Amino acid sequence: MKNLPAGFLQSLSGITGFDKDAFESVHEVSSPVTAVRINPRKNPVHEWALQELSPEGQVPSTLFNINDPVPWTQYGFYLNKRPSFTFDPFFHAGSYYVQEASSMFMEQPFRQLLDLSRPLKVLDLCAAPGGKTTHLQSMIHEDSLLVSNELIRARTNILQDNVVKWGAENVVVTNNDAAAFQQLPAYFDVMVVDAPCSGSGLFRKDKAAIDEWSPHQVIGCSKRQQQILAD
Repeated sequence: MKNLPAGFLQSLSGITGFDKDAFESVHEVSSPVTAVRINPRKNPVHEWALQELSPEGQVPSTLFNINDPVPWTQYGFYLNKRPSFTFDPFFHAGSYYVQEASSMFMEQPFRQLLDLSRPLKVLDLCAAPGGKTTHLQSMIHEDSLLVSNELIRARTNILQDNVVKWGAENVVVTNNDAAAFQQLPAYFDVMVVDAPCSGSGLFRKDKAAIDEWSPHQVIGCSKRQQQILAD
């Protein structure tokens, strides 16, 4: 693996408890943990079984079992290996979404702060590619409204595809700047903002992200984040 950016490591060195050797060791692991989040409207949890065809294309084998759940969500499961999802018809049918287990933690504050038994108006402001939107849609009341917004047009198409696959009839996909929603003061009960970031969380699985990282990029992301929150 490529060396992590020196400036990145230096920026972490002053954080209490930071262990540089352990941090670098984790990033050298060749097989990151893979997790999926099921679609409860298509797959009751107690019946769920993700399968992969054998090389011969005949014999299915279970990739994980119901006893290996992600502890902070009702819908997430760890896999014991990463399959070729593009060959799985259940993946294309929106039966599950491949997502980092840490991202599924959003479910905790959402459930603890809100009454999900009543309809809500929810805005997912920086929504592409759709992980948080599909997760939110699994939790909210069927009479709720979820507006899933993405600023970048090309990413909006990916977001829309994932929403359609998920089968969500109470989701509206929009392509707006954050400032556009100032026209709806106090309209939403909840706003979720997964603001654009420097991408250091991708180092472990996307080596190109290492080349793209720079202190200048971090400053640019910080300014974008502040503008989004201000809007």
